[in-house]
Amino acid sequence: MKEFLTIDELSEYLSIKRSTLYSMVESGEITHYRVGRLIRFKKQDVDNWMEGHRREENSADKKAKVILKAINRPFAGIDRIVKKTIAEVKGNGYTPHHGRPDQVKGLREEVSDGNL
Repeated sequence: MKEFLTIDELSEYLSIKRSTLYSMVESGEITHYRVGRLIRFKKQDVDNWMEGHRREENSADKKAKVILKAINRPFAGIDRIVKKTIAEVKGNGYTPHHGRPDQVKGLREEVSDGNL
């Protein structure tokens, strides 16, 4: 392979769009050479630049991703829990202290068991 690459050759080599490479050249993000209006890239410089962008995932990163995934997962029963909690706070929910189920006639109507 040649020592210097054109934009098209580098685009193919790195599988990066030409427009992205032009933006990187303009911002100075990637090492390049200008000969008049021509832009060239030294293959060894590009390989070193790519090595500088290498990311290795360590076990802490993996654990963090698992935790974040669990946090962002919607909790299936949250609506049920919220409704139940609101009902209990308002006193509309059934609790064992309110009596036996056979003592409840309808909504908010209790059947007298004759002990009152």
